[in-house]
Amino acid sequence: MDRRNFLAAGAAGAAGAAAMMLPSGGALAKHKKDRNSDGVERDLKGDYLDLTTPRGNREAQARFLANIDMKSTKYGWFKGIVHGVRPGEAIRDLVGFTGFSCARLLPNDEGADPGYKKVLREIGFYTDLETGEILEEWTNPYLNETVRVVPIANDPFNHTITDYLYMPPSYGGLNTDMPPKIPLIKDWERRDNDLILAERINLFYPAALQPDKWPREATASGFNQVTEQFLYQFNWDEMQNPELTGLPARGTWTRTTPWLPWMLMGPSEGHCMYSCFFGSENTIDYADQKALEYAAKHYPKFLEAPEIWEEPSLSSLEWYAREQNPAPLPADGKIPFAPLPKPSFKR
Repeated sequence: MDRRNFLAAGAAGAAGAAAMMLPSGGALAKHKKDRNSDGVERDLKGDYLDLTTPRGNREAQARFLANIDMKSTKYGWFKGIVHGVRPGEAIRDLVGFTGFSCARLLPNDEGADPGYKKVLREIGFYTDLETGEILEEWTNPYLNETVRVVPIANDPFNHTITDYLYMPPSYGGLNTDMPPKIPLIKDWERRDNDLILAERINLFYPAALQPDKWPREATASGFNQVTEQFLYQFNWDEMQNPELTGLPARGTWTRTTPWLPWMLMGPSEGHCMYSCFFGSENTIDYADQKALEYAAKHYPKFLEAPEIWEEPSLSSLEWYAREQNPAPLPADGKIPFAPLPKPSFKR
């Protein structure tokens, strides 16, 4: 037998041996079926909550955003970084961001959609990236200007929790784009005992800060383009435990928003982006201690959840317009802006 025939015979023998070792098509299908049936559990229908139904989603949301015992406070915490985004350069890390929220539930037995009213206060402080200290002044690197830092202090920020997707905030009547009534079915993913939830909100509405009155704080367009994304992680067994009236949660939060008004960027191109970790617990002890100490000294009301439903519910941009004053223009009357960088390299 020459070399070529020997190799051919060897290949045929190997193929025959492989054919004897591999299961038939039917056996492969059975193997795959058995593996799937004994593999990762993805079913969202539990003994306590069925997360494929609006009622199951309502109760789940009420438990991780607050506490359905209707008397306990749920405390949220968050910590991360605020980035600056401009064309023609890398994203910049500007300041740290840390804070907490306090929420409780009230009964919502009015109208056709019963459920809960969630009432909440939240406060967030901007921090030095190196020391973690809370900032009261900051040098804006785009303008080389020292500015007064204004924390986020939303009191209140409320919404209802029913069998239907809650409407986006109206922000005092500025946002009039309301979607149709949609049953509350959230974007859950389950893998055995890990339960993941993705939520997002995309908004575009007239800004409370308009350029004619707020030339240094407002966007050039006079509109707010805002996106928030939340990724939650839960424990499936905890979700299905009826004794846990308030569920712990962990996750990440990102927000794309116009330049922070206190940065005084005016018509400068670009925007800010928040990227944070967050969690919710039945104790305030998980919040940043520096934030708690600073709030106790300067914003003590934010250490407690509201006790009644109040209107309006506004974001930090609308509260800024109500509580702050426009920054004066320079003596020459021109609005400062940050020119875009010129890339120092060629393609």
